[in-house]
Amino acid sequence: MNITTTHGDKLNALLSNNKLPTSDKVKVKEAIDKYNIWRNTILQIKGDINTIISNSVELLNNYKNYIEVDLIFASSEDFLYRQKGQLKIDNTILEEFLPLLVSCVFREKIKEKNIMLGPTSCISGILFDSTLSLESMGGGIVLKQKDQDFAISRRVFLKSSHYPSFEKSIVKETNIAYLACECKTNLDKTMFQEASATALDLKSTVPSAKYILLCEWLDMTPISSSTTAIDEIIILRKAKRIGASERQYYSSSSERIAKINTYREFLNSHPFAKDTFLRFIEHIANMINDIEEDEILHKGYF
Repeated sequence: MNITTTHGDKLNALLSNNKLPTSDKVKVKEAIDKYNIWRNTILQIKGDINTIISNSVELLNNYKNYIEVDLIFASSEDFLYRQKGQLKIDNTILEEFLPLLVSCVFREKIKEKNIMLGPTSCISGILFDSTLSLESMGGGIVLKQKDQDFAISRRVFLKSSHYPSFEKSIVKETNIAYLACECKTNLDKTMFQEASATALDLKSTVPSAKYILLCEWLDMTPISSSTTAIDEIIILRKAKRIGASERQYYSSSSERIAKINTYREFLNSHPFAKDTFLRFIEHIANMINDIEEDEILHKGYF
């Protein structure tokens, strides 16, 4: 099974970026080496669910801190820190980690069910752009699609025509997301509202789908997700974002170097929590594991 290399691709693109300062190139090459070791080590992890999650999340914490602190924050130039949002070096780590983790936990089930893992574009609606006065090819079928940061999905092919013989037909290809996740570094109210709308679109098209919002840091007053189509919001570090009063000192490399120990301590005191990933895996287990009739009768509900 091919597992996305979203983060690795961003690192390699950064190395080829002609705006990358010369002093950072050596560190980016070092980061690529560490990335390959990190990825391959996770893929080799075996054991029960708790063992896989424990070992994988420890590797995630170590690698994420290295990228955030040693590569970006500690740079003697301002390019990497100021362009974080555009370069997407640190915030794609989680996007690549999730399919690695899920594939380790559910190796056999994934092969058996022929499902896809990772970032992908999935169907979120269907409309027909046609009128009585003008016959459109295939009824003018148009698929509304949404890029998902992480999805458990299957490929689907749709063929549309006005005729039972399927002449003048159109074939569309897309993915059905049975579980979709939005990954946010800092979750604020605007992002929450956007995710609520995305979850509603997804479930209007695939009623059985689950939508989970994952964030590292909370950057808003918590709002109940029960009135939205979001199944759950998981705060992976169980903490709020570092305050603006502290972040104001990060604008230049000299200020960041002066604050590097404080920043490192903040990350170390709020690591990715293993039980938050266990919660995420439990959502998937409830979807992917087959439930036998005898088990349902024993429980008395389904």
